[in-house]
Amino acid sequence: MTTTTQALVINKANAPMVKASIERRAVRPKDVRVAIAYSGICHSDVHQARSEWGNDIFPMVTGHEMVGHVVEVGSDVKKFKVGQTVGVGVFVDSCRTCDACKSDQESYCEKGPVPSYNGYAHDGSVELGGYSKEIVTDEHFVLHIPDGVDLAETAPLLCAGITVYSPLKHWGAAKSKKVAILGMGGLGHLAVKFAVAMGAEVTVLGHSLSKKADALSFGAIDYRSTSDEQTFTDLAKKFDFILNTTSADIPIDGLLSMIKMDGALVFVGLPVDSQSFNVFSVTSQRRSISGSQVGGQVEVQEMLDFAAKHKIGSTIELLDATDPATIDAAWNRVVDADVRYRFVIDASTI
Repeated sequence: MTTTTQALVINKANAPMVKASIERRAVRPKDVRVAIAYSGICHSDVHQARSEWGNDIFPMVTGHEMVGHVVEVGSDVKKFKVGQTVGVGVFVDSCRTCDACKSDQESYCEKGPVPSYNGYAHDGSVELGGYSKEIVTDEHFVLHIPDGVDLAETAPLLCAGITVYSPLKHWGAAKSKKVAILGMGGLGHLAVKFAVAMGAEVTVLGHSLSKKADALSFGAIDYRSTSDEQTFTDLAKKFDFILNTTSADIPIDGLLSMIKMDGALVFVGLPVDSQSFNVFSVTSQRRSISGSQVGGQVEVQEMLDFAAKHKIGSTIELLDATDPATIDAAWNRVVDADVRYRFVIDASTI
């Protein structure tokens, strides 16, 4: 039997959110039904609901950073029981049979992973996301939330946290490594915290110096402005890699000049416009330009456990959704980069 729950619904592109009832599927043998406590706001929610990326499916319920508690499990569920604290992130299914899925990299599923919202499940139904009171998901895509963490601060880790943790791990942020984080917003502030906890020497590169005090408090050793040409001279060939967390156009050649031989410039931010660079900027020092997205389920769980061990949570503003206009206003602030550093919705107010 399907269940009815409350959600914040967008009925067409750029329309205001409204509260409405939605249907969740009946719990299948391998499913977990989760009562959502907190749901993070990601900039991608705004892009998708405002039809800036295309392929929109309306009505839409956004949100892919969910933390809550198990309220029902299917007959074949082995990993979870009622009452446990859990999370659900960016994807809720994948083919499970391709090479990527078999190597625990479901986010790179060759047939395409099923997103938490604005996508189609394998049975053809439309997925509705986490700005709601409940969700039903296959247990494979549910995560254990470690004891003792702040649940609201943990919610953004399900997207923003793993988006930066995965490349930091892959490109070897560790002791003796010099890492630069470009941008210190919702992604960047977590990148600083994770890279510092991994033991790397961290410098933040920002357009202005307005967040310098925060960066230093998170453990960075330096904060430099990319608006100052002297920065590129002072930091020439300094970094093992630079993680770009911004969605703005960036001076790629200047950034590459800061990277050592065999280092990398890694994109996790998503600029709207195409970016260009001089090939000599990479060939001169055997540098590379690469990209990354969220990790597979094993890595997401690893990230959550690492965050709990090192007491890493997102720095947040908690939102009351009693009036949906509050969330619309928060979206506008996300676009204006006017949040330090992630918004999280108290789902009890939906």
